[in-house]
Amino acid sequence: MPHDTLFSPVTIGKLELPNRIVMAPLARHRASQPGDVPSEMNAHYYAQRASAGLIVTEPTQISRQGQGGWATPGIYTAAQEAGWKGIVGAVHARHGRIAALLSHAGRVSHRRLQEAGAPPVAPSAIRARGATVLIQHDDGTTGFIDAEDPRPLDTDEIAGVVLQYVDAAHRADRAGFDLIEIDAANGCLLHQFIATGTNRRTDDYGGSVENRVRIVVDVLDVVAGVVGAHRVGIRLSPGFTGADIEDAEALASLSHLAGKLKRIGIAYVQLADADDALRNAYDGAIIATADCGPEEAHALIERGTADAVAFGLPFVANPDLVERMQANRALADADPSTLHGGGEAGYTDYPAFDDTQRR
Repeated sequence: MPHDTLFSPVTIGKLELPNRIVMAPLARHRASQPGDVPSEMNAHYYAQRASAGLIVTEPTQISRQGQGGWATPGIYTAAQEAGWKGIVGAVHARHGRIAALLSHAGRVSHRRLQEAGAPPVAPSAIRARGATVLIQHDDGTTGFIDAEDPRPLDTDEIAGVVLQYVDAAHRADRAGFDLIEIDAANGCLLHQFIATGTNRRTDDYGGSVENRVRIVVDVLDVVAGVVGAHRVGIRLSPGFTGADIEDAEALASLSHLAGKLKRIGIAYVQLADADDALRNAYDGAIIATADCGPEEAHALIERGTADAVAFGLPFVANPDLVERMQANRALADADPSTLHGGGEAGYTDYPAFDDTQRR
C-alpha cells in the first residue's frame, strides 16, 4: 500500500484517529438564515467526509461581533448549538471525529455583518487593505466587498472577548465535539493581536511578544479549564501574509507561544508551513496544513515534522479523499464558482469515486 504512514492511526490528546488525513477548515458560507444556524444540509456535507481521521469545522464565530462573512455559522445561540449537535451526531454516526474551530474575524469584517451596524473591532484601528468579505446585498444577492475600518478594542473589552470563547467552548462541549480548536491563524482577531503590523497597542496586550500573545494564552487557559487541555488545539499560520497581515517577529512569537502551549498542555497545533522549529519547542501533536500530495504528506510524517496532515480544497470535490488517496485514484477538481454560498450544488453533490464509475 502506498504511503502507509498516512493511513496509520495516531493519538491526539486522548483521541485516537484512524488515519492521519485531516479535513482542514473551509469557509463555505451555507449556514441557514436567519441566525447563521448549522443545518441538515451542513450535516450531510460533513458526514460525507467522515472517513477523514479528523474533521475541523469551518471557522465558527463565537459572537455576532466575530462574524467575518455572510452565512458563516455561529456557536453563540441555542439554535446554533442545536444545529451543531445535529452535525456532530451525523459525523459520529459514520464513526468520524470532529473538532470545532472557534473563531473571531476581528477587523476582517464589515458593519453589514455586525449588530446594529457597528464597525468591526480589532487590536488597533488599522484597516485590512485588500481583504474582502462576503455580504448579502439589499436585493438578496451576495458578493464580496472590502473589509471596513475597524475600531480598537478598549482594554476592558478584551476580557469580554475571552468570555465569548468560554461560552462557545461550553456550547461546543454540549454539542458533543471531540476537540475544540482555537483559531489564531490567517488574519483572524487573535492573529491580529499576535502580529506586529496589526497590533500597535500600548497596554498589556501590545508591544512585547509576551503582551501580544497574552489574549491567545488567556483564551487557551480558560477553554482548557472548560473542556480539558487534552481536548484543545490551536490553529497558527506564522508565515501568513494575506488579509494585510505583516509580522516582523513571526518566528519569535511562535517560539514564545510554543512555551505557553507546552505549559497549558494542549493536545495539538494545526500549523501552516510546518517545520522543525515548533517540533523542537512543543511536545504535543502537530497537524501540518500543506498544499501537497500524498507523497509530500507522507514525507512530513516520516521525518517527524508532523503527526498528521490537513487537506483543504481536495476535500471539497472528493468527499472520499481518504479512500481515493489510499487506492491511488485520481482526484476530482472543485468548481470555484460554488465554493462560497449557494445550496447543494458544489457542496453535497460531489460523488464518491465508486459512484462516478457507475455513471
